[in-house]
Amino acid sequence: MKRVVIIGGGAAGMMAAIIAARNGHKVTLLEQNERLGKKLFITGKGRCNITNAGNMDNLFANVVSNPKFLYSAFYGFNNYQVIDFFEEIGVKTKIERGDRVFPQSDKSSDVIIGLQNEMKRLGVKIYLFTKVTQIITKEGIISAVSIQKDKKEELIETDSVIVATGGISYPSTGSTGDGYNFAKKSGHTVTKLYPALVPFQIKESYVKELQGLSLKNVELTVFVNNKKIYSELGEMLFTHFGISGPLVLSASSYLKGDIRESQVIAEIDLKPALTEEQLDARILRDFIEIQNKQFKNALDKLLPKKMIPIIIALAGIDPNKVIHSITKEERRRIVHTLKHMQLTVQGLRGYNEAIITKGGVSVKEINPATMESKLIKGLYFAGEVLDLDALTGGYNLQIAWSTAYLAGSSIEE
Repeated sequence: MKRVVIIGGGAAGMMAAIIAARNGHKVTLLEQNERLGKKLFITGKGRCNITNAGNMDNLFANVVSNPKFLYSAFYGFNNYQVIDFFEEIGVKTKIERGDRVFPQSDKSSDVIIGLQNEMKRLGVKIYLFTKVTQIITKEGIISAVSIQKDKKEELIETDSVIVATGGISYPSTGSTGDGYNFAKKSGHTVTKLYPALVPFQIKESYVKELQGLSLKNVELTVFVNNKKIYSELGEMLFTHFGISGPLVLSASSYLKGDIRESQVIAEIDLKPALTEEQLDARILRDFIEIQNKQFKNALDKLLPKKMIPIIIALAGIDPNKVIHSITKEERRRIVHTLKHMQLTVQGLRGYNEAIITKGGVSVKEINPATMESKLIKGLYFAGEVLDLDALTGGYNLQIAWSTAYLAGSSIEE
């Protein structure tokens, strides 16, 4: 039996605690918040998208940073094993559109309760309101952690430490970046950090007029200095500051932090199912039916009401012009605007709105078969603290579960 200390009571921390305890180790979980799973509680809009039920190729395809590093982790504890694990601890699951897996109750609190109950059953010792101030090593081997609790310093001797402190996104949930500091102090490299899965700040002022408008079945393409870096079909949303929604959040993972030195364009194809020729033919048919109406009243079948004046202005056509007098060239401009609505991205929103942190402890210094540090014996890392990130759809939590499982099960007797 080894003494194992886990720093962080989020998704990865709780999973690592359960697996280490199931393997017969004496486990202590340290959490600086007043309760466990604060960030887990708000994931998936409070519903908790546990994982994704797609195949293994799909899992790897949705990991943005260092997917090859996850080979052992994903195969050691895959998405179906995650589903089975939660069913086993009393959390019934369901699969929704896009193979997203949620608790049947639609309550993230049930996921947290299930994990807590399993830790209690296994005798995991949990310290809340506890801040770890230092990880202590002797001759390159873990020996203890120094903690601060009730304004008192205390030393907990241990054989292994699993750092599962998360990133710095949603700092209100206690993501303070402590894990990065522990890593640096133990000689590890921390790669540059960026907010990821985060909305875009848009330059054009008219986005405020579209606030609250949700678009489905559109195609979003992002260009950086005229180079296409992302293109996907799906849903998006206009906000008072710019654009958000699944497409935008995913696109943000391909942008790196401060983009003020670059020209970043988000282009929306409002009618991706139609070619420009097909769309022109469709508009022409609509125009023939209403040829005596004014142009401003001619796009009701094609666009949401809020968008019509914006598209008319972008196409540069007099809204009061009568339909039968619209030229072929003007119609071409309408088609081009609908297929290539361009927005200027000024920046990404901050860590307060970012679902995850991009960057982290360099995976080059971590053994991918065990999650143990290559520099310090007995020191392990799991979850978002590592330089691993994925798109929305349950993939980031799968990274947390898989890396935590591997860390918890790799501690030797």
